[in-house]
Amino acid sequence: MHPGNVWGGSLDAVDSDRAAAEEEERRRTMSEWDRGALHSQRLTAEHDRSQLDETQQSWLLAPNDSWKKKKKKYVNLGCVSVSRTAFMWTVGSIIVLFLVVALPIIIVKSLPGKKSMPPPPDNYTLALHKAIQFFDAQKSGKLPKKNKVSWRGDSGLKDGQPDVVGGLVGGYYDGGSNIKFHFPMAFSMTMLSWSLIEYSHKYKAINEYDHMRDVLKWGTDYLLLTFNNSATRLDHIYTQVGGGLRDSDSPNDIYCWQKPEDMSYDRPVISSTSAADLGAEVAAALAAASIVFNDKPDYAKKLKKGAEVLYPFFRSKSRRRRYSDGQPTSQAFYNSTSMFDEFMWAGAWLYYATGNKTYIQLATTPSVPQTAKAFANRPELMVPSWNNKLPGAMLLMTRYRLFLNPGFPYENMLNRYHNATGITMCAYLKQYNVFNRTSGGLIQVNLGKPRPLEYVAHASFLASLFADYLNSTGVPGWYCGPDFVKNHVLKDFAQSQIDYILGDNPLKMSYVVGFGKKFPRRVYHRGATIPNDKKRRSCREGLKYRDTKNHNPNNITGAMVGGPNKLDQFHDLRNNYNASEPTLSGNAGLVAALISLTSSGDYRIDKNSMFSSVPPLYPPAPPPPKAWKP
Repeated sequence: MHPGNVWGGSLDAVDSDRAAAEEEERRRTMSEWDRGALHSQRLTAEHDRSQLDETQQSWLLAPNDSWKKKKKKYVNLGCVSVSRTAFMWTVGSIIVLFLVVALPIIIVKSLPGKKSMPPPPDNYTLALHKAIQFFDAQKSGKLPKKNKVSWRGDSGLKDGQPDVVGGLVGGYYDGGSNIKFHFPMAFSMTMLSWSLIEYSHKYKAINEYDHMRDVLKWGTDYLLLTFNNSATRLDHIYTQVGGGLRDSDSPNDIYCWQKPEDMSYDRPVISSTSAADLGAEVAAALAAASIVFNDKPDYAKKLKKGAEVLYPFFRSKSRRRRYSDGQPTSQAFYNSTSMFDEFMWAGAWLYYATGNKTYIQLATTPSVPQTAKAFANRPELMVPSWNNKLPGAMLLMTRYRLFLNPGFPYENMLNRYHNATGITMCAYLKQYNVFNRTSGGLIQVNLGKPRPLEYVAHASFLASLFADYLNSTGVPGWYCGPDFVKNHVLKDFAQSQIDYILGDNPLKMSYVVGFGKKFPRRVYHRGATIPNDKKRRSCREGLKYRDTKNHNPNNITGAMVGGPNKLDQFHDLRNNYNASEPTLSGNAGLVAALISLTSSGDYRIDKNSMFSSVPPLYPPAPPPPKAWKP
């Protein structure tokens, strides 16, 4: 019996050796099989991994070349993604448009002298530039260096000496002679101030604002010399420098034909202790100018003080006479016919300048307009001029009612002024047949008398301004009896009259020197007729220049002559002075009318500057209550 191995296997020594050998052989064989299998497995794994990488690369990581040709590219713009191709086309198009369109425009606009030009000025603006120059040609005294009239020089440097302390140097010559008439000069300054207050933006738009202020200040500086403006009470006022009569044969401003620079004859100074009309007109001029110069407080204060010093002088009953009374050299040219229209005029301007109710009470006291016949509805009293301030004064106070509406106690009188102004405006219209017209369309507001254009210019200004007042308050028109008339009808009237003056007339002649191709060449004006050759002509040597039929050697640019007769006829002759002589007040009306009509600076008015010194019309607010204490 053989013992057995309970764990399996033989316990024989011989079997063990054989088993060991067999086991060794098996291991060797298995080792070779394992190495082959492992190599085969490694190759298979690498092949599989290679296939996996290609798959991943094809649809997970990055496409192969064939995929690139088919797949679109996108650009991320933040909130949206767009096709890269579309994006590049868009950017390219923008660049091309910039180079083709925008870049040339930028280059053209950056080149000097290639800037877009403003629209050409209208005829009113062109004429206005010239009309203002007339005042430069009329200056007396030592002229500023910037005075642009080449044929004018210093003159009248001894005016007022030795009788007047400080002299009376400066101011303006009135027309074709070398006389300084203070009454129409003051009125001219008032009218220029009025136009500057209402239309300052228009003057600025045409670059004439500073020029106009210089023109005005030249006049107001002189008016301050015509009385003792540092006094509290006045006993006289100077009314005129120079003078003469047409039939005189002694050296004076009428007999001698000399330019102002050559004057050597005596120039008398006329004064008056009773000149209510002149005192009121000078006060109005200074008060109105103080509003213009509000930006220069010291000068404005000086003007206001001068105006207020004149108030007791022209209101004194003991001095209530017209400045021209008993003065033949004044009566022959500028004879005043009333003074109560000047009281209304000055009262309104003083109130606007100071806010003192004393002055508006004067302008609205019933006895003043009644004495002035303000409501008589007579055609001759509807014509604004240096001698008749009624239409202007009533329009000025109508402005007060339209814009501020003060109510009691002024409403009743202001309402009457408003109604009278409306009637005056109706009278200017052709359909109501109050004033005749020439066949060429010129209204005969001076009732067929000589020098019609001055009166036409002032009437045109008031009509245009009244229309602007109504437009500014949103009122479309006014009533002429039962007829409702729209505002543009007044503008049309003013334009038709100024157009006539500028050349729309049967003669196709401009009555403003230097405007248009055809205008007066033989203007009655001493300085314009004598050559500027530095030679001095005596008192009578200048007559040959007056009597020649040649054109004036010097064009007095901007001067509006007296104008045609009632048959639209005009004879360009110096000896016909009623037709061919310009005047200071005539040009003041022309300037005011032109600035109101020009489209430069738009068609509005300055509603507030006129009332800058007028106090609030409502009662002051009560003081706040005291803090409550328990």
